[in-house]
Amino acid sequence: MTATTRPPQAAARGTKTAAHGAEGTGRGTEGTGRGTEGTGRAACHHGEILQGVFLDERRRPVHGLVTLPMNGPGSTARFAHRPGSPPDEVTVTPAGRTKARAAAVLAVRECAAHHDAKPCGGDLTLTGHLPVGLGMGSSTSDVIATVRAVADAWGVPLPSETIARIAVRAEGASDPLMHGSRPLLFAQREGRVLEALGSALPPAVVVGCTLAGGAPVDTLALPAHHHDDDLTAYAHLRGMLRRAVATADTALLGRVSTASARLRQRVLRHQEFPTLTAIADGTGAVGVQIAHSGNVAGILFDPRAPGLHHGLRRCTRALERAGIAPTRTFTTFASPISEEFPWTNTSRTPSAART
Repeated sequence: MTATTRPPQAAARGTKTAAHGAEGTGRGTEGTGRGTEGTGRAACHHGEILQGVFLDERRRPVHGLVTLPMNGPGSTARFAHRPGSPPDEVTVTPAGRTKARAAAVLAVRECAAHHDAKPCGGDLTLTGHLPVGLGMGSSTSDVIATVRAVADAWGVPLPSETIARIAVRAEGASDPLMHGSRPLLFAQREGRVLEALGSALPPAVVVGCTLAGGAPVDTLALPAHHHDDDLTAYAHLRGMLRRAVATADTALLGRVSTASARLRQRVLRHQEFPTLTAIADGTGAVGVQIAHSGNVAGILFDPRAPGLHHGLRRCTRALERAGIAPTRTFTTFASPISEEFPWTNTSRTPSAART
């Protein structure tokens, strides 16, 4: 067994390890009585482009979503083994991150089984400044960062599919953040990819904002029922989004996200939604998008449109006049635009309260 694959029992005897894992540091720590340490990071997202009910490969109706990725904010986790402690004995800082703790316990067992070693508990520390309860995947970001940190500590390169399975077990439903920024139709309650839509979303500039004053939403408390005609509607939107990705059609992307947001209004009933769409129409945007399980929203622009910066500023001013708080302007591609409009945390709930 090499130094990069030693279980924590070996590291505790004074051997340095160099753990490897996706989004981990690949940095081991000198063995002490507490064992090795690993780190992991995960990004967040900005709600969804599309979310609804879709037929899977066996023609079964399955809840699925396509997230809008966003670089920048995220969660970072650090996990340190406590050799000899019970595997369920995981201490989390800040306290109250129950989903991340559950993920750590599951990940420890997964990694220990990989080494045919005895699992043990440890200390988990989470850092980050993600808004909570807005539908930006804050808990999933915590969970994925945690799993990556545990895997990093054990030196086990867990595949994305395994991370997804652990995330769903830990929190009941998961965003596809473990798969990176590719546009995927993802079954959030089953932790599996229904369709890979392409390599990247069409280029778009998004003016982010929060509805309902940035009040958090209890994701798992939202109703999950669907109407009989939803399958036809969402199948049509799925095909439109597939075409938008294949042709880099930003206008078509906006039509899909707006239609999906309108359908979700049956559940969320955002009072500001008519205002949001009116601002989009009046400032040259291609559409709107929302978090289908929260209060974050965005107005989408085509970066190739003439007068882009003028439209972005008109949009921001219109949101402010309407009492809708702008947060951050970002892009679906590498661009300095995101740096011109820094993120503003508008959540009323501190990130330490995330569970």
